[in-house]
Amino acid sequence: MNAHHKDHKDHKQKGSPAEPVPAEQETVYELSDPPASGSLDEVGKLIAEKQELLNTLVRRQADFDNYRKRIERERQQDRHRGVELLIEHILPVLDAFDRALVGHDDSASAEYRKGFDLIRRQMGDILAKQGLTRIQSVGQPFDPNFHHAIESVPTDEHAEGVVIGELQPGYLFQDRVLRPAMVRVATAPERKIAGASKHDN
Repeated sequence: MNAHHKDHKDHKQKGSPAEPVPAEQETVYELSDPPASGSLDEVGKLIAEKQELLNTLVRRQADFDNYRKRIERERQQDRHRGVELLIEHILPVLDAFDRALVGHDDSASAEYRKGFDLIRRQMGDILAKQGLTRIQSVGQPFDPNFHHAIESVPTDEHAEGVVIGELQPGYLFQDRVLRPAMVRVATAPERKIAGASKHDN
């Protein structure tokens, strides 16, 4: 009976299935497997698509910033041009005030002159705040960028090429010539050459 039990035990050991592999070993074995080439290609495509989307986003943001800056610049230019056109239409009014102040310098019109002078200075201050400045002319060397010569005056009292009179003031708007000054310019007087008029007898 003991021999029979022993044979039965040996038979059971020989025919029994293999013991299961622990789960930890299975996990390590699976992680050590190299990924399939198809998976690598898919990951590479996703990374490339992500980078392209980021690049597109950056370009779109830059385009929008440039568009916004251009629109703001155009708006400023339109406002600037609108103010410039308005001042151009006001300049004749300033000229009229200047002529009125010069033409009425008698005691009878002193009160009127004060009123004109006050209004003229108020208008000048308002326009100056917008960027209008008067061109300095009399006593300055003639500059074709700022002066328009109406008359040349031969004289010994002033150096040649110096502005000696202003017929109409000129103005700058935002450092750009809005209207050149109309001026008289000194020139050297003609010199007679001694003996040029002598005739042989």
